[in-house]
Amino acid sequence: MPPPEAGTGPAEFTITVDGDPVPVRAGQTVAAALLAAGRRTTRRTRFADRPRGVFCGIGICFDCLVVCNGEPGVRACLRPAAPGDTVDTQRGAGEVTP
Repeated sequence: MPPPEAGTGPAEFTITVDGDPVPVRAGQTVAAALLAAGRRTTRRTRFADRPRGVFCGIGICFDCLVVCNGEPGVRACLRPAAPGDTVDTQRGAGEVTP
């Protein structure tokens, strides 16, 4: 499902991140919502299982990859959060971190 256009949804809503509700302001990206909630890790590296998070914030570095609504490899810094989104920490190329 594509994200809604800016300004067409509620002013505040929640998304689910690793099973926990996270508050979101309309217009925030998934990364902005995660950072505002104090969550720094969006994915874990494939071999060393090291945490990664938002680095460039403009979609160039791919460090902020998450699994969003079951779709792996979503850049959290570019994806506008939408009501009802389910976001999971990504491991490697797209496995969900337990």
